[in-house]
Amino acid sequence: MSNNKKIAVITGGNRGLGLEVSRELAKQGYQVILTSRNQEKGNAAATKLTDEELDVIYHPLDITSDESAHKLAEFLNKEFGKVDALVNNAGIYIDSEASGNNLSIFNTKIDTIQQTIETNVYGALRVTQALLPLMKNQNYGRIVNVSSGMGQLSSMGGGSPAYRISKTALNAVTRIFASELQGTNILVNSVCPGWVKTDMGGVNAPRTLEQGADTIVWLATLPDHSPTGGFFRDRQRIDW
Repeated sequence: MSNNKKIAVITGGNRGLGLEVSRELAKQGYQVILTSRNQEKGNAAATKLTDEELDVIYHPLDITSDESAHKLAEFLNKEFGKVDALVNNAGIYIDSEASGNNLSIFNTKIDTIQQTIETNVYGALRVTQALLPLMKNQNYGRIVNVSSGMGQLSSMGGGSPAYRISKTALNAVTRIFASELQGTNILVNSVCPGWVKTDMGGVNAPRTLEQGADTIVWLATLPDHSPTGGFFRDRQRIDW
């Protein structure tokens, strides 16, 4: 495998936004490592993209496991010696599964919030920590945390508390990493893809996968001296 290509890692790449971002980055000439917890689905997704003559390989990743994150880092170091872009896309929304139609914080189970934070916050943090040394080695990296307008404190509403809290916390993770990486060429940003037609978004969502993926791909491929520590939607900075 050529080492001249930029290397992009996508979490939760087996469907929806993750799959579309994998496709778009590969179209831009990246060697994409598509990851997901389910190996069968991940392999099928990668095969679908290689059938489109795109450079995509699958690697298993359970973002809730330290061991799994470290195995991915070891593989990337051995095969490529670097990572250029990381898209922390894997996430869950289980508020409705856990509480039925009643999404009030009054009766949300703490377990539901814990489970959501384990994936949506600690998962992104864990993978970023594992892969960051490969970016630091070359003083280049683009980290994109797929967040949500539901995590905006400036317009915080009620309902779906586990998801909302997790995305607000993910935005904090973005800010802290960006601050501690000031002065390097590693840029860290959050993105709200909008309400997109995915398994999570549902068929009534107004946005296509391509529209949802656009700003994610843009942030993953930012030129040097671009913004870091920002929250973006449709390539525009939005309020935290």
